[in-house]
Amino acid sequence: MNAKNASLLRWVLVETSHPGNVGSAARALKTMGFNDLRLVNPKTQRVAQLPEAIALASGASDVLANAQESQSLESALAGCSLVLGLTSRDREFGPPTLNWEEARSLIKQTLNADQTVALVFGPERTGLDNQHLALCTHRVWLDANPDYPSLNLAQALMVCAFTLRETLSVIPDKSEANINSSDSGIDYADPAAIAAMLEHWRSGLEAIGYLDPANPKKLMPRLQALFARSRLQKEEIDLLRGIAKQMLLRK
Repeated sequence: MNAKNASLLRWVLVETSHPGNVGSAARALKTMGFNDLRLVNPKTQRVAQLPEAIALASGASDVLANAQESQSLESALAGCSLVLGLTSRDREFGPPTLNWEEARSLIKQTLNADQTVALVFGPERTGLDNQHLALCTHRVWLDANPDYPSLNLAQALMVCAFTLRETLSVIPDKSEANINSSDSGIDYADPAAIAAMLEHWRSGLEAIGYLDPANPKKLMPRLQALFARSRLQKEEIDLLRGIAKQMLLRK
């Protein structure tokens, strides 16, 4: 597996409750050749320093020690052009869905184009909520028993790390290399930029009377899903924010 590709892949744990899962995650990542662990608003601050986390990390104490802790998912995803939210629950709205096999192919394509990818795992008890998924470009599920699809957090991360290592270790053929080179010049917007643009649009739509803040219905989730399917580029974000600015000028 290409070490550069591994360095472009972030493993993001959101609001993790159990220190043991953080330590087990670090061990799983190091075993499979990955190292970039991000912790978003864990239930206990500095969770990576707790004895249970250190014990279950075993020989992966370096991955654990270097884990970056942040208070917001937006900051953990800054600079990522592909963000995959792992959850088995269907949603009425949200980003486009992929199975894990399709996701692995897209991850490989994105990494080979020198773009950063994030895999996002939700809290142990509830999984990712709709606000978390709003910052993802895709929703991804693992093919598990439909009657009981729930995996322990560290187990789910290990399954993903193991199978992704296999995918990234396969040498690309010429057709795949051509696809990668064609994508390398695309400058995708990161989730924080898209979220900020959507808030700008919310204000603009309220200004022209198209969105009633007292009765918004499902307009913004529908727009969010629409833009998620589009995989917006940075210059497109600028275009859309320019439209929102003009809407606000009519207020």
